[in-house]
Amino acid sequence: MSKPTKTTPAYSSPAGGWGALKSSAKHLIQSENAAKNVKALLKANQPGGFDCPGCAWGDSDTAGKVDFCENGVKAIAWEATSKRVDANFFQQYSISELQQWDDHSLEKSGRLTQPMFYDGETDHYQTISWDDAFSVIANKLKTLNSPDEALLYTSGRASNEAAYLYQLFGRVLGTNNFPDCSNMCHEASGVGMTKSLGTGKGTVTMADFDLADAIFVFGQNPGTNHPRMLGTLRKASKRGATIVSINNLQERGLQKFTDPQSPKEMILFTGTDISQYYFTPKLGGDMAILRGVAKVLFERFKTDKSILDIDFIQTHCHHFSDYQNSVEITPWQQIINQSGLSQRDIEQIADIYASNKKVIFTWAMGITQHKHSVATIQELVNVLLLRGNIGKPGAGACPVRGHSNVQGNRTVGINEKPSDEFLDALEQHYDFKAPRAHGLNTVESIHAMLSGKAKVFIALGGNFAAATPDTARAYQALQQCDLTVQISTKLNRSHVITGKQSLILPCLGRTEIDRQVGGEQCITVEDSMSMVHSSTGQNEPASKELRSETAIVAGMASASVGSDIVNWSALMHDYSLIRNDISKVLPDFFDYNERIKIGRGFYLQNKAALRQWKTSAAKATFSSALLPEKLSHEIAEQFTDKAILTLQTLRSHDQYNTSIYGMDDRYRGIYGERRVIFVNGQDMVKQQLSNGDKVKITTISNDNITRSITDFKVVEYTIPSGCVAAYYPETNPLVPLENIADGCGTPTYKSIAVTIEKI
Repeated sequence: MSKPTKTTPAYSSPAGGWGALKSSAKHLIQSENAAKNVKALLKANQPGGFDCPGCAWGDSDTAGKVDFCENGVKAIAWEATSKRVDANFFQQYSISELQQWDDHSLEKSGRLTQPMFYDGETDHYQTISWDDAFSVIANKLKTLNSPDEALLYTSGRASNEAAYLYQLFGRVLGTNNFPDCSNMCHEASGVGMTKSLGTGKGTVTMADFDLADAIFVFGQNPGTNHPRMLGTLRKASKRGATIVSINNLQERGLQKFTDPQSPKEMILFTGTDISQYYFTPKLGGDMAILRGVAKVLFERFKTDKSILDIDFIQTHCHHFSDYQNSVEITPWQQIINQSGLSQRDIEQIADIYASNKKVIFTWAMGITQHKHSVATIQELVNVLLLRGNIGKPGAGACPVRGHSNVQGNRTVGINEKPSDEFLDALEQHYDFKAPRAHGLNTVESIHAMLSGKAKVFIALGGNFAAATPDTARAYQALQQCDLTVQISTKLNRSHVITGKQSLILPCLGRTEIDRQVGGEQCITVEDSMSMVHSSTGQNEPASKELRSETAIVAGMASASVGSDIVNWSALMHDYSLIRNDISKVLPDFFDYNERIKIGRGFYLQNKAALRQWKTSAAKATFSSALLPEKLSHEIAEQFTDKAILTLQTLRSHDQYNTSIYGMDDRYRGIYGERRVIFVNGQDMVKQQLSNGDKVKITTISNDNITRSITDFKVVEYTIPSGCVAAYYPETNPLVPLENIADGCGTPTYKSIAVTIEKI
């Protein structure tokens, strides 16, 4: 039996610090526009400047303070590159050739500069005018048997103004088919929290992090995915708040962080300890941990009535006794087996929770991408409710959204299941009959394309082909469409996996000046803390041919549905008119245009934070869901006699969503490559594997579809036994379309049953 070599050495320096500055400088230089990008960075996340096109973490309250991070630098440099993808590029490279390029090579080719059309007759994109491009779209939409044969996908990058026009276009067209990136990421948070609290948004603000006694971080890696959060956690840690991280990988950013804006830490090469406690459960074990915490609290309540906030529960909560019964009948052995933690570990977590009066629970996709994710989020809320930690300063629920306006998109109507209240308001304001039947989410849209029930696919940003699960079937779905349309800033995988005809419509980036007939325009976005603020581009556009996302949507809509119901041209020329319309349809946006001029914008008041519950019972509702009987690897055991591991897909540090900025993952010790799989040392011994071995990874399922990827290098890593991790989109071919979260349809990217085999 082979013996594994030494575990990959951990990154010894704190997250951030000189390593982040060195990486930032490298990416600025590689953009070939370093001076311009440095100037632009000083306006990132500042009043009068632009909102970073990266994550959705809330902005600093200190005006004038530099407020960007390493990965924000990468996003801005990536967008403001001097490299161009123009007509000559597409004349030189065929679609067939570009399909062989990796994702990093496609995107680093540069900014798209002019509309391009693939007609299905040649193997090259050809130039097309904007008017002709809109005519192609309009003609295809008008030949559909039903508006529901069209799919209008949205990335979280789109502004409130563009997203609002996009949903209005679709509903005037006659469909609610609005699949979006949140279907694949945080849908479980919205569904679970809405059931429990009557809102799908986090209940905390940035100010609450300054008041919290304890902050529990579940299933997230802020050092890579939203690095500005580390500044918030650092500040909390330094003032004495207890920070507890619960994540199956020991991410460097959650251990120690050097703030590049702290001269003392930079000069002395020191940092701040972030987490005082760090627990590493098995994949999918978070609900069991929380159930164990509740079990400890109920047991202690028998002798100490201060453990639970009974006044809050009796006044504000519903179904408490049902939940208590569900907790008490859950056996400790099931909790221990599923969580991967000991009973003593869970009791310690309960001790920390019970000894602090104001507690925030924050989480990301490590929680939301499992089969039982909705139940897990409800369990997070259950435990918060037990001690009244919803609706008081310094406490609450904080789902950390990914892309910079994914929450705003949903607020202004990008939702395949719109509320009747929202549709009523649209009908009243625009005097038309909105479609009422629910539309398709992302996974349902792929099934519809595969079956021929959807024939036109339009993407407002994003990289659908790379982001979606079951890659081979997702590609097939797009290729069966009559027309695919991509509204994009840079070349990506979705441009080369085309329908029978395809359009590339190049748009302005977040950093660029948006000039319309009505003058230079600002857009608005909403962050994870429900703050709405303006964003104004600073750089000259990469090409005179570029149009804003808002203008492109208006152009498509005007050509396709006419202007009898909506004056698209007027809205396109002056975005303040769009914001006026939004305020009429969504009353919380009152005085929209005036409020975005003040400081860092305005807060969309969260009703649950006021202890006003928009549930059917008009109270916060405890969920009494049981723990899952079996997790993914246990279910798969009946289909094979091989050793099964649970795979999670994740990002590298040189990556944001599907954009791959480089080939390094500094904090995990990976350089110059991405086809790696992180494996526990004991599991390597069991399977006779050594560091550097190449393996084939195969999904175990019962649908008679073979899903395998090969040539992945084994890297020994500190990860719970039975769990493995690898980067996406390389591992998306392993995720079956049918493997989705109960109640919300999110692909289970964090719990795929696989086998690995040496090649």
